[in-house]
Amino acid sequence: MKLRPVVIISIFLVALLFLGTSLPAQAAPAPQGVQFATSTPLPDGRIFYAVQAGDSCIRIALLNAITVEQLRQLNTKLNADCSNLIPGDILLIGTGGPSAVSATPGPSPTPLPPTATPTPFTGTTEICVLLFNDINGDGLRQLTEPVIVGGAISVTETNGKYSKTLTTAINSDPTAYQGLCFADVPEGNYNISAAIPDNYNPTMALANVIDVKAGDRAFVDFGAQSKDATVSQPDNTNPGGGASPVLGLIGGLLLLGGIGLGWYALRLRKPQSKLKQSGLLKR
Repeated sequence: MKLRPVVIISIFLVALLFLGTSLPAQAAPAPQGVQFATSTPLPDGRIFYAVQAGDSCIRIALLNAITVEQLRQLNTKLNADCSNLIPGDILLIGTGGPSAVSATPGPSPTPLPPTATPTPFTGTTEICVLLFNDINGDGLRQLTEPVIVGGAISVTETNGKYSKTLTTAINSDPTAYQGLCFADVPEGNYNISAAIPDNYNPTMALANVIDVKAGDRAFVDFGAQSKDATVSQPDNTNPGGGASPVLGLIGGLLLLGGIGLGWYALRLRKPQSKLKQSGLLKR
C-alpha cells in the first residue's frame, strides 16, 4: 500500500508527457517592431519628416540620426520642450545633395567641322613718325604743311632689342600718310629722334620717348621751319591808306623849296658884304 501514491504520481507524469508530445507545437508570434517611413530627399536636397502621433523631439531626432539641437535649429517654430508638436506637421530634418535625375537619352550631337587654327600673335607693334615743315612756326602740324625731304628718323629700343634709321621722302600718293612707319617693332620703351637738314630750324623738341604695347600703333610728329621763311608783319606806317605817297611827295617838294629859298637868300647877302668891305656903302 505504501507504493500507491508513488505509482499514481508516476502515471500522472507519464500522461502529461504523452499529452505534451501529442499536441502540435505552436510558434509564438514575433514581436512587431515600430514602423516608420524613411524620409526621401526632394529634388533640391531638403529632407522632411511628417510628425506622427506620440512623437517627441527626442524620438524624431533618434529616428533621423540627428540631435535635438539640430532639429530645433532647422525648425525654429518648436518651443523649448517640443510640446507644440502636432501630428501631421512637416519638419525639416536635413539638407542633402540634389537627387539624381536620370537623363533621358537624346540624339547624339552632330560633330562640328574642323576649324582653322588661328595664327599665333607675333607680339609686335608699329611706330609712325612725321617730320613736317612747320611753315607758321607754331609747333603744330597743319594739313597744308608738307613733309621735309632729306631728314632722318631714328627708332631705338632702350634695351637694344631694336634700332633702325630711315630717310624722309615725299610719298607719291598725296592721300596716304606722309610719314615713315616702322613695322614689326617689338613692344617696349623706345627713343624716337629726328635729324633735320641744315637749312631748317627746329620748332619743337626733336626727341621723344614712348612706351608701346603689342598690337598698338604709335604716331609721333616733329616740326622744323625753313631758315628762308619770312613772316609778314603788319604795316603800321600807312594809317591813311592810299594818301601816304601823296603826302610824301608834297613833303619832298616843300623840302626842296626850302633848300632853294635858303640858297637864294645866301646869294643876296654876298654883294652887300663886299660893299661893306670896300667902304662904298654909305651909312
